[in-house]
Amino acid sequence: MAIQGPIAIGFDQVFPHGCYLVREVQQVKDFDASTATRVVYAKDKTTGLPVWQVSVVDADPEAKASQKSVTVKILTEVQPVPPPSLPGLPFTPVEFDGMTVTPYVGQDTGRLAYSLRARAMRAPRTATATTLTRQTTTSASAKDTTSTTTSKETAA
Repeated sequence: MAIQGPIAIGFDQVFPHGCYLVREVQQVKDFDASTATRVVYAKDKTTGLPVWQVSVVDADPEAKASQKSVTVKILTEVQPVPPPSLPGLPFTPVEFDGMTVTPYVGQDTGRLAYSLRARAMRAPRTATATTLTRQTTTSASAKDTTSTTTSKETAA
């Protein structure tokens, strides 16, 4: 078969509506190599790079509740740093570069599942992030204007 190993895939194919960071970046432990007194961290078998993981929420409004939270593993020498959060948003929007997907059958469920990996995490470069920033700024300005107007009307 021509396809062997992880399949390259674009961020927009995995998260067409974007995704949001919900947990801190953590280094993945190698549970097979670790002992009670010594923690060993996982390395990618192909590249030898350390493996980090982050949980994100898929922004797809039609995604099932059980599929909303997804773990993405990031292969990089140093711990990835999340982008700064946007004012007015409870979660930080993120995008991933160099994504791959590896389908597998879950041992517990017997169902098809996917392992997502990436080479980097960054702030969104799409128009959506710009639109969100504008909406947040606009609604904050509207609130300021409303409270200023209310104060002036009360004073009069």
